[in-house]
Amino acid sequence: PDIRQLPPSVINKIAAGEVIERPASVVKELVENSVDAGATRIEVTLAAGGSELIRVADNGCGIAAEQLSLAIASHATSKIQDADDLFRVGTLGFRGEALASIAEISRFLIRSRTAESNSGAQLEVIGGQARAVEPCGCGVGTTIEVRDLFFNTPVRRKFMRAAQTEVSHATEAFTRIALAYPAVHFVLRNNERIVYDLPPTTDWRDRIATFFGADVGAGLIPIDAEDGGVRLFGYVANPHFSRGNNRLQYLFLNGRCIRDRSLQHALGEAYRGLLLTGRFPIAFLRLEMPADMVDVNVHPTKLEVRFQDSGRIYSQLLGALRRKFLSTDLTATVQSATATSNDASSAHDVARAEQLRRELVGWAQGQIPSSPDVATGVAVADQPQLDFRFDRGSSSAMPSPSFGSRVPPFQPFDAPPGGFAPRGPAGSPHSAESSFPPAPSFAPSAASPATTPAQLIDRGLQLHNRYLVTENDFGIVVIDQHALHERILYEQLRAKVLAGQMETQRLLVPEPVSLTPAEAAAALEARESLRQLGIDIEPFGGDTILVTSYPAMLANLGPAEVLRQVVEQLLAGGKQPDRRDLVDELLHMISCKAAIKAGDHLSPEEVSALLEQRHLFHDTHHCPHGRPTALVFTKEELDKRFKRI
Repeated sequence: PDIRQLPPSVINKIAAGEVIERPASVVKELVENSVDAGATRIEVTLAAGGSELIRVADNGCGIAAEQLSLAIASHATSKIQDADDLFRVGTLGFRGEALASIAEISRFLIRSRTAESNSGAQLEVIGGQARAVEPCGCGVGTTIEVRDLFFNTPVRRKFMRAAQTEVSHATEAFTRIALAYPAVHFVLRNNERIVYDLPPTTDWRDRIATFFGADVGAGLIPIDAEDGGVRLFGYVANPHFSRGNNRLQYLFLNGRCIRDRSLQHALGEAYRGLLLTGRFPIAFLRLEMPADMVDVNVHPTKLEVRFQDSGRIYSQLLGALRRKFLSTDLTATVQSATATSNDASSAHDVARAEQLRRELVGWAQGQIPSSPDVATGVAVADQPQLDFRFDRGSSSAMPSPSFGSRVPPFQPFDAPPGGFAPRGPAGSPHSAESSFPPAPSFAPSAASPATTPAQLIDRGLQLHNRYLVTENDFGIVVIDQHALHERILYEQLRAKVLAGQMETQRLLVPEPVSLTPAEAAAALEARESLRQLGIDIEPFGGDTILVTSYPAMLANLGPAEVLRQVVEQLLAGGKQPDRRDLVDELLHMISCKAAIKAGDHLSPEEVSALLEQRHLFHDTHHCPHGRPTALVFTKEELDKRFKRI
């Protein structure tokens, strides 16, 4: 067939296919144009999810009557002049495709007036066919009405979802821009009902709280860091607030909402160890940098960008967040049930909130009452509630893993006076290379009953052989003994690994371990990473691996069991993990196996020693897996519960 030049109508329909996916795309393009026009008030109106009507009205600079026809022409724009401008784009829109594409697939009407004009002008376009420009009465600014979207492209129209689904997408497009520009008054209506009326504000947190709730707004942590002309600022949420997806991660580059996998990864790395697996942080962050340091002309929707130095931006985000977290008290504070739900939209979390109505607010005479006693003024929280708060998921006691002898649980490497170190079982052999310092032991009392009344001691109180209770200046602190000890061990192990001083126990007789071919290959490939953790292995022919040494603090676990646990971690993701990630995961495993367990009875001296260790490390408010180690019941909350307020 002959090569032909496509007619403008077809060209615009092709462009529309790239730019206009659904009504939300129209909302995005038109509202961005309003922002670029300098509007201080923007109103968006939808009908039938946007398929019947999308109206965007603003009080911006407007368009002169003689330029209305040019405004809907393909690749016509006032925002760039030449190719060099593409590398210093400072506006949200710049391609000159949006109005031409929208007008090609809808019944389109634009009214506009500039401040210099005494009257406005309007232009109607039906499926790409423009009528004559006519005078009209209107205020300064621009109003665009888009009716019957996709009426002349039935293939695209049939892929539209239900009206409510389209409204949700349009609302998200509106939200992204309204979040980026808190100084602009935004209004969103759907079927004549006001969804959002957002007056201008100088405090970004007000706009965030309006969209995502007062609890998220109250849990925001400010971030502000500048490096070489690149400023990162905004807010991230306390780890107590998280989501099951990354939809509440908003990144704005020079006022443009973007999606960047590298920055999202940096965000996840910053929260490593603060969130449970499968939970995602909440963030509202702005990046400001010279326009020539980023290419925004990567994708028609302008949602993706390309940084000139992405590694530097990654490091700046990660470093800024980690420094902030290290200087911030992230201990979870118990509040009213309505304020503790992580995701108000989740029916599961609503049910959780209901369960949290009864909380620990007191105890009497060293024992936990079995039922509420209004007459004596006692408020009660039972053990399942505390398990629930600490994400234990079950009210039953959590037994230690069944690995034969119990792991010696507590081994601070630099134990303070009165500290403690692991104690192996009687007669357990250690070679001369084993480096257990002689120190008081910290092993659970074998003769302790499964459940005992709370023990009141000078430094703390043990409840149900799993929680420790103490106080601080703010109120009552309830601590998960396993989670706290796990974090302490993790920090000690990590310091030892970084210093190359990991204590190992060399076996007098290397132990052969039979693995599958895939397991043996994975173990040998990670040989150097394993050596950092004190696990030395050698090939022994076939699929058998020899373990010659392994971590001293896991002396009571069999070497074969240790290696198999490690191999599980190696193969869990389906691909060879990053070395840093691998070492970190193995440190998590070792610290978890070596820590005291829920159900272990502690003596008063052991409780005191554990509480003292809490203040020697960073991040002791969460265990390495992201569960909270402590909850604070504030004095204000206690007063409210006891009707003192």
